[in-house]
Amino acid sequence: MTAPLLFGLAILLAAIVPGPDFAMVVRNTVLSGRVSGMWTATGIGLGILVWVVATSIGLAALLAASALAFTVVKLAGAVYLVYLGVRSIRAAVKERRRPVAEVELDRPMSHWAAFRSGLLCNLLNPKAVVLFTALMPQFLVGGGSQAVLIGELAVVGMAVCGLFYIGLANLINLFRAVLERPRVRAWLNGVTGAVMVGLGLRVAAN
Repeated sequence: MTAPLLFGLAILLAAIVPGPDFAMVVRNTVLSGRVSGMWTATGIGLGILVWVVATSIGLAALLAASALAFTVVKLAGAVYLVYLGVRSIRAAVKERRRPVAEVELDRPMSHWAAFRSGLLCNLLNPKAVVLFTALMPQFLVGGGSQAVLIGELAVVGMAVCGLFYIGLANLINLFRAVLERPRVRAWLNGVTGAVMVGLGLRVAAN
């Protein structure tokens, strides 16, 4: 099996394990529909491409070696996750008290907002620093053009991760008729918000 295929498999396995990116796609799809979920997935995919390139030129290794830089990234990611989680919990409370039309988060999310949330969630995930710092050296060995190999790995990683989360967004959308019921939405907002706050606190504590 070639290096890009092995790398794609490793990225797929990492994506399947629920984490901040997974929670972000679920959140945005439930709140604003399939298209928002797909734009979120596209942002996450671009984040993977950035991490592959950054690791290959040493930036991620530098972050991993610098305690201060790693801590800044970690805390920024934790704050972002907690912020989004608190917003979802507040939306859940409003869902139970007000008509759906009055809830702020019921407004359609713009494509840019969905894309940005996916990209930031991925880039501010400190686990990505550790993952790619450990993973990339395994594939950047041997002869041939390293620039071409890096490009192949970046495209494969972006495609595999992006397509997985696009599929997830479409799967969630199949149940949206049920998910749009006020009581169900309130419950999902609350659970998703609690999960994101929990992930943020866990990121900050580790």
